[in-house]
Amino acid sequence: MTTTQTRYAIDPETAKGFDTEKLREHFHVGDLFADDEIRLVYSHYDRLILGSAVPANGPLTLDHVPETGTATFLERREMATLNLGDTGEIAVGGETYTLEKGEVLYIGMGAGPISLSGGRFYLLSAPAHQTYPTTLIKVEDARRVEMGARETANERVIIQILHPDVCKSCQLLMGYTQFTPGSVWNTMPAHTHDRRMEAYLYFDVPEDQRVFHFMGTPQETRHIVMANEEAVISPPWSIHSGAGTSSYTFCWAMAGDNVDFTDMDMIAIGDLK
Repeated sequence: MTTTQTRYAIDPETAKGFDTEKLREHFHVGDLFADDEIRLVYSHYDRLILGSAVPANGPLTLDHVPETGTATFLERREMATLNLGDTGEIAVGGETYTLEKGEVLYIGMGAGPISLSGGRFYLLSAPAHQTYPTTLIKVEDARRVEMGARETANERVIIQILHPDVCKSCQLLMGYTQFTPGSVWNTMPAHTHDRRMEAYLYFDVPEDQRVFHFMGTPQETRHIVMANEEAVISPPWSIHSGAGTSSYTFCWAMAGDNVDFTDMDMIAIGDLK
């Protein structure tokens, strides 16, 4: 079973007037993972699709999705799948790939139907203009960047996976960030990148804990409370940072004009309001 919901683009002036319910309606993605279902969210920000596949009792197939307007899902798209669960398998293009927890399969444009078995998969897809090889990226293959400090509660490791130094893609960038115990702040000092949107998936959040995700323009910030395995869509005009009531991990993904990871406009902490 595959279901798709659509999220339309919201401008910053309109977002200023949103209450909590409206913010969550447009930017928060809950109930994303369900046994034996593929659930997709089609965002009008750079046409990014995020979603999940949980093949609990047998394989699931991702093929035709009417919202893309194409015969097959990957006819004009590329895709990344992150395994959040036990060992899983993905069959595509006549090959079968085994993914352990934390590993990612990049699937190039035109690869055809995708069959997913076992595992617990987070899905990301963006429009593509060229086909790049389907590639399995193991944790040891990723680019690791250590940042932050214990004194500022943001000691973390950024695992860069779909990154020009690791795996070629058209416009999709993704990876995940892990925090050391006692550190909770992500992406602070904050930044924006008007040339591309971003989506976060918060995971490995204890059941009784939460992450406060901050968004909005630097002078008009808002927050959304996030539970485990919930996602948030971040517009190009918005900051995207957060603080948890415990350590956690989050998957970040970007789509837009530029695949330069460092292309960002920094915001001084003193300028936030």
